[in-house]
Amino acid sequence: MGLFWSEANLLFLESPVGVGFSYTNTSSDLDKLDDHVVAEDTYTFLVNWFKRFPQYKNHELYISGESYAGHYVPQIAEVVYERNKHLETNQHINLKGFIVGNPETNDYYDYKGQVEFAWSHSVISDQLYERVNNVCDFRLLSWTKECRHVMATVYAQYDKVDIYNVYALKCNTQESGLFSTSDSAPEMNTKKRLTRVRMYSGCDPCYSTYVEDYMNRIDVQKSLHANISGWIKDRRWSLCSYSIFDNYNHLVFSVLPIYSKLVKAGLRIWVYSGDVDGRVPFIGSRYCVEALGLPVKSQWQPWYLNNQVAGRFVEYEGLTMATVRGAGHAVPQDKPAESLVVISSFLSGRQLPTRSN
Repeated sequence: MGLFWSEANLLFLESPVGVGFSYTNTSSDLDKLDDHVVAEDTYTFLVNWFKRFPQYKNHELYISGESYAGHYVPQIAEVVYERNKHLETNQHINLKGFIVGNPETNDYYDYKGQVEFAWSHSVISDQLYERVNNVCDFRLLSWTKECRHVMATVYAQYDKVDIYNVYALKCNTQESGLFSTSDSAPEMNTKKRLTRVRMYSGCDPCYSTYVEDYMNRIDVQKSLHANISGWIKDRRWSLCSYSIFDNYNHLVFSVLPIYSKLVKAGLRIWVYSGDVDGRVPFIGSRYCVEALGLPVKSQWQPWYLNNQVAGRFVEYEGLTMATVRGAGHAVPQDKPAESLVVISSFLSGRQLPTRSN
């Protein structure tokens, strides 16, 4: 007999519109996407979803996401929090908190951490690390020509490994070469190219190829009630919607002010980070969390699973940050058992286990 875990009702949302199986009947919508549009669309979705399924209306709601959802999640939470202020109690969305993994949070700290991780994990040389520090100011929204060039050189060092898990095997069936080192490449293109080839870690490094093949099977789409109108027939489901990615307007430099607001509002907030991810490394996330200036409730310490250190964590007044040992950018994929401990502890408001068992 199998053992089944029941932690929460899960609702998955494909966002922004145009990714996965999501679509719009107004094609111009796809040219206007940015963080604010995503937050508003998601709030509209939640309001209408609760109208359709009122039996869940009073349930506690926790929002989660990974990677660039480090922008989406707190911004969605802020919209819900602000709208609740102006609604009758019976119209409130019962938001209690959010949790984000390897989250993009603040450009300065994220890219500072990215470079420090590459250097500290022997991806780049001392000389290249020094060169980046000399020519790049990540506080600037637009990088200089020299910074673009040197950062392209940094990213090129990841060609032979998987930036999303620097100790995992790399899928060699994909194209090699993640970046152009052209001096004329705009800084956002240099940043964006990073996600064009997604190397999943885990037992099989070519996992992403199999996922795409699976999701494009007609029987699978039918069982998911996706593509029922044939809207996707002229294009394949893909792991990354490049047209959306290229047209997305990156207008928000930092979501840390939202953290400060929602911590004061009493929401439960956790940040977790796979500690071998080179894309959004734990180093940058630590800088982000420390920048909030929150009082420390419990010091940095290990947490355990099956008598082994599973990661480390620190508790602040209003926020917990945890690492997951040996996990890359997609923590639940790399470390599912450890991920279950993290999400269970978050939902129940418990501290991560501090003793081996």
